[in-house]
Amino acid sequence: MSDLSQPTQVPALLDALQWRYATKKMDASKAVPQEKVERILEAARLAPTSSGLQPFEIIVVTSKEVRAQIQPIAWNQPQITDGSHLLVFAAWDNYTPERINHMFDLTNEQRGMKNEGWENYRQMLLANYPKRDAEVNFQHAARQAYIGLGAAMISAAFEEVDCTPMEGFDPAKLDDILSLRERGLRSVAILPLGYRADEGDWLVNLKKVRRPREQFITEV
Repeated sequence: MSDLSQPTQVPALLDALQWRYATKKMDASKAVPQEKVERILEAARLAPTSSGLQPFEIIVVTSKEVRAQIQPIAWNQPQITDGSHLLVFAAWDNYTPERINHMFDLTNEQRGMKNEGWENYRQMLLANYPKRDAEVNFQHAARQAYIGLGAAMISAAFEEVDCTPMEGFDPAKLDDILSLRERGLRSVAILPLGYRADEGDWLVNLKKVRRPREQFITEV
C-alpha cells in the first residue's frame, strides 16, 4: 500500500480535481471499464456516515432501456443515456430498529467482539431515531448519501472518468421506475459516468471558477 502521507500524492489528487468538471456532453461510444466503476463504487461504500449506519444504497443502471425511461423525468439531460453507467444514490426512507440493529450486529460480527460503550450507543439510537418523524430521518439519511456521492466523484476524477452530479430529476417518478419505495428507499441524487465528448460540450474548455481561499477559508 502506498504511503498517503507522502507530499507527492497531494498534487496528483488536486490535479485530478482541477481536471474534473460537470461534464455536459459525453461520448456515447465510450464505456467506462468495469474495474474503474468498481473502484468508484468502493470509494462510495467506504465513505463515512453518521454512526456508521450507511443509510443509503447505490443502484447502478447500465440498461439502455431503463436509462431511456429516466431521461425524460430528468430534464432530458443527455448524459443519462450518453454515459455508460448511471449511479442512483437512494437514502433510507426511515430509521427503523431493524436497520439500526443490523448495522450494529454486523459491526460486532466483523470485529468479533462486543463493546459496552458501543452497545450503550446502540440503545441510545434505538431510543431516539425510530420515534422521530420519518421525513426528518429521511433528510438525515439523504445527507449521508451526499457524502458517498462526493467520495464517488473524487474517485471518478482520480480514475479520469467523467461524471455529472444531478438533482434535476423527479424523485417520485425515479422511485417508481426503479421500485425504490418497495425497498424502503428514496432517490436523492444521480451520477452519470462516462467520458467527455470531443465536441459539443460548452463547458469543457472554460476556466474552473471557485472563490479564492481568503473568501472561502476562515482560520480561528
